[in-house]
Amino acid sequence: MNDTRPDHSPMDQFSVVDDCLQLGGQSLVDLAARIGQTPFYAYDRDAMTRRVALLRRSLPEGLSLHYAIKANPMPAVVQHMAGQVDGLDVASQREMQVALDTGTGPDDISFAGPGKSVPELEAAVAAGITINLESPTELERVGAIAARTGYQPRVAVRVNPDFELKSSGMRMSGGPKAFGIDAERVPDLLARIGELGLHFRGFHIFSGSQNLRPETLVEAQGQTFELALRLAESAPGPVEMLNIGGGFGIPYFPGDKPLDLGPVAEHLAGRLPAVRDALPDAEIILELGRYLVGEAGIYVAEVLDRKESRGQVFLVTNGGLHHHLAASGNFGQVIRKNYPVVVGNRVRGTEREVVNVVGPLCTPLDVLAQQMELARADVGDLIVVFQSGAYGYTASPTRFLSHPEPVEILV
Repeated sequence: MNDTRPDHSPMDQFSVVDDCLQLGGQSLVDLAARIGQTPFYAYDRDAMTRRVALLRRSLPEGLSLHYAIKANPMPAVVQHMAGQVDGLDVASQREMQVALDTGTGPDDISFAGPGKSVPELEAAVAAGITINLESPTELERVGAIAARTGYQPRVAVRVNPDFELKSSGMRMSGGPKAFGIDAERVPDLLARIGELGLHFRGFHIFSGSQNLRPETLVEAQGQTFELALRLAESAPGPVEMLNIGGGFGIPYFPGDKPLDLGPVAEHLAGRLPAVRDALPDAEIILELGRYLVGEAGIYVAEVLDRKESRGQVFLVTNGGLHHHLAASGNFGQVIRKNYPVVVGNRVRGTEREVVNVVGPLCTPLDVLAQQMELARADVGDLIVVFQSGAYGYTASPTRFLSHPEPVEILV
């Protein structure tokens, strides 16, 4: 279990030639000319492949990797990832269709998320994918579909555990939550699954996301295994799958250190034999999204104007929060911090300055970089936001002020 710590600098994922960023063997300027417009997102398939390979080398054998499509549902990205991982997780009917279009078998697709509509549940039942039940109401709806159609739905229980993933960017468990079924209520739900004659597959236990501390991941995974073994005693059938979530984070801000996979891998290697002995039919699944694709993407906008206001320089671009809400600081940040940003065609540059990079929207929230040192840029230069492969385009209010939508490309 070696080679577990990726390079820290986001720019190290890509190369620089003649002071111009390279992506997929193409210079950023040539890529922009080929696309024919800005802004755009560009994703590097080789970077995604390398990340999966890193996990395969680092983690114990026999642990399945699933890609959470919500991180980046671009069909070309999903098609590429489907060839790298062992399964896919979806969170809507549209994502379900994208997943099925890759040729991935229904046995390897799961459907999570609260508030699934009846048409979505009907589509999932018809496709034969696993529905992660989020509530008793959802269970009864699935049972009614089974009675009406004669199909035997495949279901798992998404558990809201009685613990949380400490130091996570987004806590998904450990208290009153809209996600999953409280652990103490799961045994009653399992009994009802048996009464309805549904095909019980197992558990999905997810406690948080965007975590860079291996010790907290180890602690949460240990508690996850203990909870799963306890709940399995009430299961209406063999546990065929145990999805332990993911939570692996990537560095975004100054001071962030990349996740050290070593302790996580060591812990999993030590715990998995006992779990497999107790649950011999279970596929143990690690479900990741951001960690697989987040560092493989960039967002590129063009400088439209350069202006000064009371001693500060503003670079006004044609991109902004309507395309990249997370980079603007309006997608979960309490205190706004800058994503890694460079002038893509002047990555280093001989002349440097402190600037604000803003978008074209009529709101002071439209900021891509605030008081950040960059190479001196002018009209026509390209601003690049790194760490943009996950929760970018589809996590943004693209129709705000009706500006053109960005292009996406996989290189």
